[in-house]
Parts: sequence; structure tokens; C-alpha cells
Amino acid sequence: MTILVAYVPRPEGQAALDKGIEIAKRRNEPLVVVNASPGGRQEDLSKADVQDVERVEKLLAESGLDATFKQFVRGNSAVAEIEALVDSLQVSVLVIGLRKRTAVGKLIMGSVAQEVLLSVSCPVLAVKAS
Repeated sequence: MTILVAYVPRPEGQAALDKGIEIAKRRNEPLVVVNASPGGRQEDLSKADVQDVERVEKLLAESGLDATFKQFVRGNSAVAEIEALVDSLQVSVLVIGLRKRTAVGKLIMGSVAQEVLLSVSCPVLAVKAS
């Protein structure tokens, strides 16, 4: 089985990464960290830049885990990329980070976390940044 972490370069993404590393160590399972963005012309704040990718890869290397970082920017939504990984890997748990949002913000913007929770076939652990 594999622990899958949906990573974004924000405090909630770091919280998910930290918890994923903790769980993978405790269960002695491989860890896959994914950062996904549809790409395009608009700046996407959920896409990790080169420095952040290097920082995460270094953290994974230092963890002593069988860990992999994957970044997808190929026109698919983050949810579609996560669903594909859940379907292709034997995922024991998906770890996602949550951020605080207003009711209006949820209504207008939608929620990737909610879409993930409703669409994946594995258990999901949602963590908040401290």
C-alpha cells in the first residue's frame, strides 16, 4: 500500500506533507507526494515552483522513506490527477490539507478538497495548518 499526499505550496500543503511523512514512517509504507496544476497562461498558486520542488524533494530524501515527488502540469485538473493516482496505486490513505474559507468563498469558488473527498475511492485524511 502507498500513502498519497496532495501537496500545494501553502501552509495547508505543508501540513499534509508533514502528516503524510509521519503516517508513512509509522506504517512503513511508500510515500508519493503529488503537486498538480492544469497549467495555462494564468498564474496558478497551487503549482510548486522550482525552489519549492527542490525543498520538498530534499525533505523526502532526508526522511529515510521510499518517497517520490510527482508534479503534473498537463491540462488536467488537480482532482483528475489525484483520482488517476489513486486508481493506479494501491493507496491506503490520501492526505490533503484544508484551509479556512468563508461560506461565500465556498459557494463562489467551489472546493477542490470537497471534490476530492467525494470522488476518490480510498480513505482521505484532511489536515489543517497550525
